[in-house]
Amino acid sequence: MFQSLPTLRIFDEGHLSEITRGLLGKVAPKAVGHKSTRQAEILDALAPVMTGLLARYAIDSDLRIAHFLAQACHETDGFCTTVEYWGPSRAQLGYEGRANLGNILPGDGKRFMGRGIFQLTGRSNYARMGAKLGFDLVGNPQLAANPATSLVIACEYWKERRINPLADADDIDRVTRKINGGLNGIEDRRACLSRAKMALAHAGIAAASKPKSRLAPG
Repeated sequence: MFQSLPTLRIFDEGHLSEITRGLLGKVAPKAVGHKSTRQAEILDALAPVMTGLLARYAIDSDLRIAHFLAQACHETDGFCTTVEYWGPSRAQLGYEGRANLGNILPGDGKRFMGRGIFQLTGRSNYARMGAKLGFDLVGNPQLAANPATSLVIACEYWKERRINPLADADDIDRVTRKINGGLNGIEDRRACLSRAKMALAHAGIAAASKPKSRLAPG
């Protein structure tokens, strides 16, 4: 039985950590080689929009943010890709013709491969999420791999699956089952969560240590 990770310390009850490029870089292991370029592109695209978007979806405490970032980091190979690595493997070949994924046309398996922060997969899921958010994901599946678009999709999925209460309980196993359907990669997800908690805690210390502005005497 695994020990639970330490609960994130909240340094300021009213404080919500800003998700900066630097903070994301502390959650993701630094990539090397050809992956480093793509990692930089993804982090640069996500950082300016992430704080506001997560807040809109009530991912609005450091503990909720930590769990979201941990799952995102694992699912994107440390923010190095928003597209499933395609072999194809035996499992990927099995996407073709999968009725439960809505893959009804020849080529749908690869056409609607996993894309985005939480790996949206299958024609029916692309169609459903696209209709909900106003994106033509069936006509343009590559749009799901755009970092900013994929963040919206991931937040909507998080909301649909009601993951916030599980994050509040600091229950990484149940959060992972909601994202993955099982516990694949659970050790890496735990490591990502530990880094996310530490990065957010340090951000809270930094924010708390900044001197508050004072009005000049009149």
